[in-house]
Amino acid sequence: MLTALSLDRLSFHELSMRRRVLLSQLPFSVTTVVLVLGVWVAHAPLRGDLQLHLATALTLVLTALCVLVPWDRLPDGAFLAVPVLDFVPLTLLREATLGWVTGVGIMAAFPVVWLAGSGRLPRAAAPLGFLLTLAMVWVPLLVPPRPLTAQMVTAPLLIPFMLLSIGITVQVLSNSMERQNAELTAKDAQLRRLLAVTARRERLLQTVMDAVDVGVLAIDEDGHDVLMNRRQRRIHQLSLPEGMSDGAEADLLIYADAEGTPLLPEERVAARAVRGESFSDVLVWAGRAPAQRVLSVSARVMRDDDGRPEGSVLSFNDVTELVAALQAKDDFLAGVSHELRTPLTSIRGYTELLAMDDGLPGHVRSGLEVIERNADQLLVLVEDLLGTASSALEPQLVSADLVQVVEQSVAAAGPKAAAGGVDLHVEVPRRLVLECDPVRLGQVLDNLLSNAIKYSPSGGPVTVSVTPAGRAVQIRVADRGMGMRPQDAEDVFGRFFRSPNARMSTIPGLGLGLAVAREIVERHGGSIRCESALGEGTVFTVVLPLAGPGSAGAGPREALQRHG
Repeated sequence: MLTALSLDRLSFHELSMRRRVLLSQLPFSVTTVVLVLGVWVAHAPLRGDLQLHLATALTLVLTALCVLVPWDRLPDGAFLAVPVLDFVPLTLLREATLGWVTGVGIMAAFPVVWLAGSGRLPRAAAPLGFLLTLAMVWVPLLVPPRPLTAQMVTAPLLIPFMLLSIGITVQVLSNSMERQNAELTAKDAQLRRLLAVTARRERLLQTVMDAVDVGVLAIDEDGHDVLMNRRQRRIHQLSLPEGMSDGAEADLLIYADAEGTPLLPEERVAARAVRGESFSDVLVWAGRAPAQRVLSVSARVMRDDDGRPEGSVLSFNDVTELVAALQAKDDFLAGVSHELRTPLTSIRGYTELLAMDDGLPGHVRSGLEVIERNADQLLVLVEDLLGTASSALEPQLVSADLVQVVEQSVAAAGPKAAAGGVDLHVEVPRRLVLECDPVRLGQVLDNLLSNAIKYSPSGGPVTVSVTPAGRAVQIRVADRGMGMRPQDAEDVFGRFFRSPNARMSTIPGLGLGLAVAREIVERHGGSIRCESALGEGTVFTVVLPLAGPGSAGAGPREALQRHG
């Protein structure tokens, strides 16, 4: 009701103390004025009654005090003097209208409810209201002194006890509301603190995201943008068609390669992320030349506590300069290797022609053999260097018998093995067909066999085995040569890497063969690993899928791997 009296603009507790005191007093004051006016109109004999005039005057004075007194500067609870004093005009009003108007004493409910609902006297409000109401009905019996009967004393007791019940009810409800209000206030303060912490963390997250030089995009399970950093907004603007200031992901110019091959809607990185895919280093081309950029995109799925997808986070790394540099490197290696191979081929050809002359002196023939041997070694190094260019390693897939490829490589390595005192052992099934490039796999096997023989200077066995393994096939090349440290075995596939043991020996090498071998194997959708112990030998294991590389494996990610 008090909130309604404040015209619902503000909650009662949001008003100033003065306005709250006034609004609490108004029901009693208005009722008193209306009652006096009614008595004045309906009961002419009471118009000159002194008690009626005093009751009206005191009510108006108390109402004026509600407005004039600065209650917020007084001790807490000082305003309760008003409902206590209300019993004075109420007593006078009741006595003045006694016999003319019934039920005036019920107006004591206004100050009693005010006392009980104030929350300032959580236990004493209802008893105080009862005593004040009792005084309202008993004081007129005692002043002036008169003979009292039991009937006179007990007749008006209904009103005090009825208001005691009302006061207790209001007090219980008020105390309960005060406790709830205290709890709500505490929870509101806690919520505000949490909101402040959350806002601070959000600002920190946004600042960190804007500071990194990688585009970051968070999307929900429906593909709608949730969070985007400054770098990603620039990438988004770059990918928009000309004349468009903003657009959805479907409007962006995203291509599968530099030639502008469009990506199908379901192949776009955002669509794959919405489907719940996690991937790394997928290359896409954004925008149109000359402003086109190459982006390496990775995605990870966000899941709730129950493991259900609730969105994804994608990162967009600009690798335009890296891709251009790697392509320039490949072109340079291919050009330089070609320029080196041409004169080497001529040198080898002419040394072979000269060596065919049976009349050459012994020391000349020995010199020609040195030239030819070093030319062969240099040609092998050039071939390895040329093999690091990605365009030279693209597999041409056909159905081929892996056993035949292995046997051809073993046969080619036979003379070199025999010269080094190495025994070659082959453990293969009769036939094993898979989708592969037999020339490139032969290159891998040639390299592994060459290393096994080369790094077995004291001879010993070298075993080549082929074993089916479900939907894959496993190829192992094992030797008992000098071996290497286990930590070196982890780095052996790096370009230009040679173990300290190999560098200290007189065995030549550039450190490119195994890097090329790994590149070929990975382009077949397989893997290669090395296990070795110093002085005990080395085992290389190649695992290849029988069906060849999957269609997903020939996408943009491999383009980055080719340049890695």
